Amino acid sequence: YMKNHFAFKFHRRMFLCVLFTTIFICAILTENGYAASGFSPEEITQKFADFHRDDLNLYAQSAVLTDADTGRILYGKDAGVPRANASTTKIMTCLLAIESGKLNDTVTFSEHACSMPKVRLGCTKGTQFVLKDLLYSLMLESHNDTAVAIAEHVSGSVEVFAKQMNERAVELGCQNTHFVTPNGLDRSDTKGAHQTTAYDLSLIMAVCIQNDKFLEITETTSKTIGSIDGTFQVSLNNYNALLSMVNGVISGKTGFTVKAGYCYVGAYRQNDRTYTFALLACGWPNHKNYKWEDSKALISYGNEHYETRTILKEEEHQTIDLNRTVVKTFGKNHYYFIDTLPVTKEACEMQMLVSDSDEITANIQIPKELSLPVSVGDVVATEEILWNGIPVLTRRILADESLFALDYPWCLWEVLLKWKF
Repeated sequence: YMKNHFAFKFHRRMFLCVLFTTIFICAILTENGYAASGFSPEEITQKFADFHRDDLNLYAQSAVLTDADTGRILYGKDAGVPRANASTTKIMTCLLAIESGKLNDTVTFSEHACSMPKVRLGCTKGTQFVLKDLLYSLMLESHNDTAVAIAEHVSGSVEVFAKQMNERAVELGCQNTHFVTPNGLDRSDTKGAHQTTAYDLSLIMAVCIQNDKFLEITETTSKTIGSIDGTFQVSLNNYNALLSMVNGVISGKTGFTVKAGYCYVGAYRQNDRTYTFALLACGWPNHKNYKWEDSKALISYGNEHYETRTILKEEEHQTIDLNRTVVKTFGKNHYYFIDTLPVTKEACEMQMLVSDSDEITANIQIPKELSLPVSVGDVVATEEILWNGIPVLTRRILADESLFALDYPWCLWEVLLKWKF
């Protein structure tokens, strides 16, 4: 009897070991797919390039109104279509000049700079200015020769400066921008024509208005500058008429070439909101005032349709599904056969511009792999708060219980302990 009893126990132990082994092997051979939600910057542009387009009747062929704090498109009309953008380019030129840290340097006008077409400062080769004074010439009167003089001083050549412009544009999230000149004159190089999109231009402006020096320059109504030797002096006037037309406009830059038509990029800040907006191909002579009408329409649209709301998510205690989540222990993948895990969703809060037609949703993101052990308070998942399908806020989800590895060695060890091998 005793012999049969031990034989039975032995065979039962072997059966359980084989069973656990089979389950484990089947588990590791089963794939566990996971699709992360969210959009790349390019996908955001594509999704909202014509956002609320039917609500406005604009002259511009491309237009955008953007929440400067988040980069969200509030209104779009062909916002992702690359077009020539003329002197609106100079906001990037100004930004790079400020960021160079050379504002007190002496800039000498070269023959190449002096050869630029109108509109120009008009000084002769060899005339010297302090760089920070030239930024008023660049932004108020939009002088093309000044833009080249600045580029040559900051980077050594127009070509190197253009390369830096393009690198900075990529850093700012621009998807379809290619700069060839610092002044926006229509040119091409081996990589294509000088152009950008309304949305990219608004992203650049959003960074520009974070710079106090940029705002100081572009808000100036008039300024007199002179050469270092005092032989050349000029009075400059700001041609950004929208500054006096609309309360809240804090910056802007006009542009025009035969190819680009009238263009404009601006910024508006009042109460609880900051917009950047851009217009490309907004009429040709004799329609230079179209850009002002379109700009006012964009600002009014934003003010009438959007309000600042507090998106509040309080702390929540619940469970999340971990069934068949791959866990990683000792550098290997295993499957975790537990249905749920008690968790805490952290509280979060943010303010954002929202319209009545906007949809705010939430989406839990459970990673496809989880490294064990997990202790109480460890981050095991996240929850995305989405605005019209675009992630705008993420909050952490923390484990309320500890987890250890239910891998094959652990299962075997438990069997051995249970049956007292």
